[in-house]
Amino acid sequence: MSDPNDAYNVTADELRQFIERYEQLESEKKDVAEQQKELMAEAKGRGYDTKVLRKVVALRKRKPDEIAEEEAVLEMYKQALGMT
Repeated sequence: MSDPNDAYNVTADELRQFIERYEQLESEKKDVAEQQKELMAEAKGRGYDTKVLRKVVALRKRKPDEIAEEEAVLEMYKQALGMT
């Protein structure tokens, strides 16, 4: 005869494994974020504008047609405001 607590124990063990894996990923994410921060500090020390570097990184993640459309709208807005 099976013990009803066996199902609970298996579930608790599995739950613990999920939580521990999640915590490990959180730790790794924190380490990566620190490495990115150090990299940007190094780039800044070499004279690069880190604000612009971050924008370039964000642009590289996007599709060229999305970028072109956004730039066209931005240019139109700037013209409407007499900024060009």
